[in-house]
Amino acid sequence: MATLMDIGVILPTVAVQREQRLDLGTAARHAEQVGLDGVWHGDHLATGTASLDCAVALAVAAGATARIRVGASVFVPAIRPLAWAAKQVASLQHVSGGRLVLGVGSGGGPGQWAAAGVPYGERGRRTDTALELLARLLAGETVALVDEPGEVRLEPAVTPPPIWVGNASAVAMRRAARHGDGWFPSMIPPSEVASGRATLAELAASHGRPEPVVAIGATGVLGTAPGLPTLDAIASRITGYGIPMEKAVRLPLTGEPAQVAERLAAYREAGARHVVLGFAGGDWREQCDLLAETRALLP
Repeated sequence: MATLMDIGVILPTVAVQREQRLDLGTAARHAEQVGLDGVWHGDHLATGTASLDCAVALAVAAGATARIRVGASVFVPAIRPLAWAAKQVASLQHVSGGRLVLGVGSGGGPGQWAAAGVPYGERGRRTDTALELLARLLAGETVALVDEPGEVRLEPAVTPPPIWVGNASAVAMRRAARHGDGWFPSMIPPSEVASGRATLAELAASHGRPEPVVAIGATGVLGTAPGLPTLDAIASRITGYGIPMEKAVRLPLTGEPAQVAERLAAYREAGARHVVLGFAGGDWREQCDLLAETRALLP
């Protein structure tokens, strides 16, 4: 029986690929073969750690698979000229056969924005502009740009992918309600999903729009194999995002598949319809296998 919650996984980092001799195409195929619903990749420029370009990584995943969604978690359009960002998105939607899900955010530290030559203080306004114009650019309309001179019309035109606005902030929720097909917060408990969904529905209604779908980003590690990171170790990493330890220890998804399925069921009851999990450790393929077991156990 199909679950009412789709479950996707973050593709392995460059470090994991090297350590486990696992290329992106093989990883994406494995996730598809075990029955997961999506493979996802982040968008980073200059963070001090090895990372691949989001569009390139997702193009590899799309070329290696036939069914599974490919998702950006999350794409940062404002760090690029808007026409170039739209061209990358349209190309991904084309080569994936319409399987793209576009998470959109405005994150990354000041150094990353400086490396792109974009003022850090303009990221919010530029993100709003991107959300307002992306669908038209992807559909092949002639669009007058805001931050770049002139007009542009991009081809091939594509059906715009679902756009999920990342982050749990009030600004992100307003963006999701006005422009998004989904709200995509990370590292929040089910109670905040439920309250956020209620607020989101009100905001969307005020714009005459349907309620966006709710997706959550999460981290964790499944099973009890030797050498897996402990709950406290994973929580300590989460505190790096400004989350206090007493809250962080309640967020990782850990344990056997049945235990994790119970946790996911709580998110589903709160209104989440998608979860994207980044593994905090372990063998990536074995973790996918356990996550597929978890998916099958959802009531």
